[in-house]
Amino acid sequence: QVQLVESGGGLVQAGGSLRLSCAASGRTFSSYAMGWFRQAPGKEREFVAVISWSGSYTLYTDSVKGRFTISRDNAKNTVYLQMNSLKPDDTAVYYCATSDRGTYRSPDEYKNWGQGTQVTVSS
Repeated sequence: QVQLVESGGGLVQAGGSLRLSCAASGRTFSSYAMGWFRQAPGKEREFVAVISWSGSYTLYTDSVKGRFTISRDNAKNTVYLQMNSLKPDDTAVYYCATSDRGTYRSPDEYKNWGQGTQVTVSS
């Protein structure tokens, strides 16, 4: 079992930036693809980005392409989400999750989840 702890959320004005971190416990971190998801009030959890175990492959949802960057440091058991040019529509609780199946968009392919970190973007 991998435990995940997200951090870095907060309140930011539109156009601003935040960097989310997700620290993982356990020695198997480097074997997982890592995903970021978000859930706004009253909405379903949606895919944001995913990175392969090696970091060589990334995938983004269309609405964040060119603004968000996912990266990982396997030596530190940490995955990051750099969020630039933030918009009010990006307001949500952001979650990281592990997948031992690959770089998928569906939350069903992810096994371990963090508790989430709130991101609020004001207009």
